[in-house]
This record gives sequence, C-alpha cells and structure tokens, in this order.
Amino acid sequence: MMHRLERTFAGRRLVIETGRMAKQAAGSALVQFGDTMVLAAVTVSPKRSTLPFFPLTVEYREKTYAAGKIPGGFIKREGRPRDEEILSARIIDRSIRPLFPEGFQNEVQVFVSVISADQENDADMLGLLATSFALNASKIPFFGPIAGVRVGRVEGKWVLNPTFQALEFSDMDVVVAGTESSIMMVEGGALEVSEEDVLDGLKVAQKGIGELVALQEELLAKGRAEKMTWVKTEVPAEVTKAVTKAAKAKIEAAINQKDKHTRVEAVEAVKDTVKEEMASALAPEHVPFVGSVLGDLEYNALREQVLETGLRVDGRKPTEVRPISIDSSVLPRAHGSALFTRGQTQALVAATLGTANDVQRMDSIDDAKETTKSFMLHYNFPPFSTGEVRPVRGTSRREIGHGNLAERAIQGVLPAFEEFPYTIRIVSDVLESNGSSSMASVCGGSLACFDAGIPLKGAVAGVAMGLIKEGKKYAVLTDILGTEDHLGDMDFKVAGTKAGITSIQMDIKIQGLDLKIMSEALAQAKQGRLHILGEMDKALPTVRPDLSPWAPRIVTMTINPEKIGDLIGPKGKTIRGIQDETGAELTVDDSGLVTIAAVGGEAMERARQMVQAITAEPVVGETYLGTVKSVTAFGAFVEIMPGTEALLHVSEMRHHRVEKPEEIVKKGEQVTVKLIDRDERGRLRLSMKALLPKPEGAAETPAGGEPAEGGEGGEARGDRPRGDRPRGGRGGRGGRDRE
Repeated sequence: MMHRLERTFAGRRLVIETGRMAKQAAGSALVQFGDTMVLAAVTVSPKRSTLPFFPLTVEYREKTYAAGKIPGGFIKREGRPRDEEILSARIIDRSIRPLFPEGFQNEVQVFVSVISADQENDADMLGLLATSFALNASKIPFFGPIAGVRVGRVEGKWVLNPTFQALEFSDMDVVVAGTESSIMMVEGGALEVSEEDVLDGLKVAQKGIGELVALQEELLAKGRAEKMTWVKTEVPAEVTKAVTKAAKAKIEAAINQKDKHTRVEAVEAVKDTVKEEMASALAPEHVPFVGSVLGDLEYNALREQVLETGLRVDGRKPTEVRPISIDSSVLPRAHGSALFTRGQTQALVAATLGTANDVQRMDSIDDAKETTKSFMLHYNFPPFSTGEVRPVRGTSRREIGHGNLAERAIQGVLPAFEEFPYTIRIVSDVLESNGSSSMASVCGGSLACFDAGIPLKGAVAGVAMGLIKEGKKYAVLTDILGTEDHLGDMDFKVAGTKAGITSIQMDIKIQGLDLKIMSEALAQAKQGRLHILGEMDKALPTVRPDLSPWAPRIVTMTINPEKIGDLIGPKGKTIRGIQDETGAELTVDDSGLVTIAAVGGEAMERARQMVQAITAEPVVGETYLGTVKSVTAFGAFVEIMPGTEALLHVSEMRHHRVEKPEEIVKKGEQVTVKLIDRDERGRLRLSMKALLPKPEGAAETPAGGEPAEGGEGGEARGDRPRGDRPRGGRGGRGGRDRE
C-alpha cells in the first residue's frame, strides 16, 4: 500500500513516499527535496552469514539522466562510481551500521539511487533519510529511525541543508547523522573555526535531525512490516567459565606491549594455546565457541584496564601523544616532500606543482557544466604498511575516504588560485600503520606543502581520538592505536591549524553519543593537535622562500580579449608554435588572462615576449619597424605588428611631393614609421616624414587628394574585417604586460 507524507523542511518541500516503487525489495522509500529525488531499496538474505563480521553493503549511484545528461566519453552508460558517490555511500554505511542488533549476521544490502538532481540540493542526506525509512519499514531488525542533515554557516547564520550556491559562502560544511537524542556520525570541513562553533553547529543539526525522525515516525505509524525472526547465538555458560579461567590473566598480560607486532603475536599465542587446551577439555559441540570467548576477553581486558588504571596497552596516559619524528626534503626531485612518523604510523608525502592544464576535470549531475579541481590529495594504503599479505585490486573505498578527509583538512588553508596559480597534487603513501594514518597524511601533507614553497595560511595537523565507555564511566583517548580503534567505541578525527578546525570525522560503534562527551573530545583533541603542531614547527617552521628548481615557474599577464584569437591562431597553430619554440606551457581564458608556465626563467621570459609581440596594441606616437605588405597609387600598407596593418599615405612619405610611392618604398621592404593617428573606426595612419628632418625653407607639399574608400585593391586595409586575413604569426615587438 502506498503512503506519502509532505512537509516543509529548511524552507523547502520535503516528500517521503513508500509503496509505489521497488515493491519487491524488503523495504523501499522515495524522498524528494526541492526537485532532487532519491530512491532507497533495502534487501536481506534469509540465511545467517558465516563471516566473522556483519555483512552490510551500501551502494550509492547517481544516474546522469537525473540531471538531463548523457555520460561523457566513449561508453555511454554509468560505470564505476565516482569518488563523490563512494564518499556518500560511506557516510550512509557509517551512520546505520551501529544500529543493527549485535549478533545479527544476515547479509543486508542498501542500494541508493539519485534519480533527479535539481543542481541546488545535495542528495547524500536524502539518501540517508530514505535508507532509514526503508530499513524501519522493512522486516530487517534496525534500531532507528535516524536522519542526517548538512549544516552550514553563512554570514554568521546557521543554515540547515544549504544549497550548493549557499555553501560557496559558508565557512562550514558538516554533515551530521543521529537519532532524536544522540549523534552517530559527523563528517565535514571548515575554515579554521573554533571548537565552540563546531558544538553550536552540532546542536543546530540535532534539532533538524529530531524533526526528520518525527516525520518518519508519523509515516511509519501508517504501516510497517513485521520484523523477521532471528536467533542470536549464545555461548554456553560452561564454555565462558572454562575459557575465562584459562585465558583471562594471560591475555591481560599479553596485551600490554608497546610494539604492535609483539602485542599481536603474544595475544595470538595465548589464544592458540587455550584453543588447544579446550579442544580436549570441552565437548566437541562447544569447541567452536572458544574463539568468540577469547575475543571478548581481549575486548574487556583493554577496556577495563583503561577505565580502572588510566593506562593504555602501550603504557601511555589517555592524553599522551606518541613520539614524533619528521624529515623534510627526503625526495630530491619531488617539488616538496616529508616523512612523518608518529609511533608506528608513518607516511611518506610528496607535493607536486602543475599548471592550469593539470587540473582535474569533473562531470557531475550537481553542476550544469563541467567543473575543474586544482587541488588533489591521494592516499595509498599498501598491505605491507600493516605487515599483511593481501591482493591489491585498485583504489579501495577506505583509501578514497581517508584521502578526502586529509584533502579537506589542507584545502581550507591553501592560497587562492589567483594568488598562486598552480595545480597542486599531494600523494601520501602510508609506509607503516598502527592508528590514524589519515591524520599522519594531514601532517605530512602540510609539511610537504611548506617544503614545496606553497604559501599555506598556517600549518595543519590532525589527531585521532578514541573512547572507552561502560555505563556512565568513560575515557577519551588521544592518538589512538589500531587496537584501541578496533576494541573501542569511537574513532573521532580532528584536523586544523593553531587558529581552528579545518576537517572533522566521527564514527562510533555504540548507539549514540551525547554532546557532553563530544565537547570533552574536541577540547582534548585541540591539546593533542597543538602538541603535534609544535613538533612540526621544530622541523619546518615556515614555508620555504623559493620553489624547487624542478617546479614550473608561472607568470600571468592580461591581454585584450579581442586579441585571444590572434594568440591562439588558426586551429591553435600560433600558441602551439610558442610552446614548441620555448618549451613553456600557455593557457588563456575567456577574460584574456594568459598563464605561462616553464621550468626555467629564460623559457618563460621568451614566451612572455612572444605573447606580448602578438597581442600588443599599437600606440599613437610610437615608432615601429614595419614590413611593406603592398604599394598602391595613394601610398602603402605597412604591417607594424603581426596581423596589424596601417596606411602610410603618399603625403606622409617625404616632406616634398612624391609622385610614385614605389620610388620610396617597395613590397617586402622594412621601413621605420611613426603611428600618428587612429580614427574613430580604428583605422591607423603612419608617417615616415615625421621621423625626417624638415628641409630649411621647404614648403609642405599637398597630398594630392585622398583616395576613395576601397579604391585600388578594394576596401581600405585598415577597415578589413579581422577574419578576412590570416591571424597570428610571430615576431614584432610591443604590447603591454598588465600583471
């Protein structure tokens, strides 16, 4: 049966509908906000999975027809999801995963499709809303409903679900997911805002989430499926008792090792020994439960130790950051590089400077036209970084997510493209990983930018926070280890400068987090971030004054937009000729801004002179060395600049009367002339006699009459349309560099 609810949310029409589309799925929902529409369909396997984790898959796909587009390239159908689609899928996954009941192991798939895009309203939070409703209306067990909103701040005012246009003026772009009373997930970036501002934004988000949850409850009251029956596998009490007695003390001792591999090996050795003992001590049907009990013992040992003693498995206190070491300029040919090591986490980060031709071009349903991206951070996580052997099958979703988090952290402090007209690419190769390699990438990326001479507004550092919570007792941990991430309740990453936060991401494994703990975690994260920034300042306190000798130098100049065609030339022949001759790289935009990039100052200067020569405009009163292009009965036409001809009238050749112009000038001859006039139609007049001394007592000879327009040889050359003769060419002088 179809049910529909329509309300106003954040000043726009919001529609939630179910029962009309995708009716064979376990649950489905259609959500419309403005003219953006998202369909979510959820399904569940009838059989319990044997995998050692909850098998949840979230797919998020944008249909190009949603924006009235056809996919670009040779293949005219949607293929591999774009990075933005993967990031949206990760947001939904991280928001809903903690709300499935513990022990539920049936495979669940969520498929979200963006089927209409108005290019004003983002679809990712609508996808989460549709997913929540579909799960709650289905037979799948789920502790919802939940919802998500995007929060922005424009001119000091908080905005819920801002449009794409409003986000351009916002100093925050944060998505928040949660229930009526608690927060489940946070992800976003900001322009160096304070911890207090972030908390205020979360409060605004919590109110909006409450409204959306209430709307779902209202529609769910009209009908929902009966939840499926499933049985949680219970461990027999005698197994728990026997394994605990044999292993508890040994595991508590084994986990307290500073080195990751030593700790893992010690814990695994205890588990293997106990499994062998239990194989003969327990009934055969009880042996499979031993591994589960051992896992619980390790989980509880770490948590109890932190809550009871305040000491972590590597001996640190909750607020303590691991030792940091930094090396810069480690790669001789990279434009900037840094090796950042914190404990057993290490990132080798390189910065590369490119030109405007190196920007990433993106075709999205959220934009009417193709957009470009001049800053990229790519994160690589090879298996050797954790000492593992596993197949490499392209860029993983985790790599895309971590790279995006680090990219956003640095993006907020980059100089404007107009001030530093380079395309910037940062690559972080994680060489060792034991907790928060994404935050190591932020630190290493900032240092690599400093090393490359990129004038950041300030150094950026990041730190990962953890949480151990049992009832009302809890402990917030700074700079968490991989073990603390795996066995803890929260992974809260905060990056920023000394002035404020630039990027934030939070995931939890418990069913919600209140703002009191969030506030404490933010304050503790600031202390950790400032400590790391202090260590970075010791290694590389300021941006290097000069770019790498291997980096391109870029200069910009402005030309008359009417001269763009002359610079490009027929089919790009002229601009390609400059590039081939000088080795420089040239780009020109519609406003007449010319960007010249070259490795080496001589090549750049030569290219700049050639551009000036082609695009310069003649100036009345200036003297030019021109080439006679044709001779007529009334004078000659002289090319004083590439593509620019002017009339040298017979009366301006000499102080005395000239009967035959060809006696004074000949076709192909170079002559020195002075530009004496430009009329209202742009026609140019030259003079030779203005450069000659006037004979004593000589009288000025009359010109002998003006030729009719278009006389011999057709219309006057100075009035010929620009397209009637070839444009471009090289040589000549003059022009203005309006840098």
